[in-house]
Amino acid sequence: MLMMGKKPVKFSDAIRKAVNDSGRSRYSICKAAEIDQSQFSKFMAGLHGLSMAKLDRLAAVLGLELRPVKRAGKRKGKV
Repeated sequence: MLMMGKKPVKFSDAIRKAVNDSGRSRYSICKAAEIDQSQFSKFMAGLHGLSMAKLDRLAAVLGLELRPVKRAGKRKGKV
């Protein structure tokens, strides 16, 4: 899970938000990432996932990168 503010968010939901916030059409994103439009539509609707290869291409097209989130109050080795 990713953290957006203080609320945990699923990675797939964060990707969907990035697509919606990109200002680009879904069609142009599909073409640039070489993802079938029907697969992408099902992913955006939350009905199906995407392969890692497709997620890699999608991240590159959207200019996304992952960074670890520091959690306050957690100490190494403690649960």
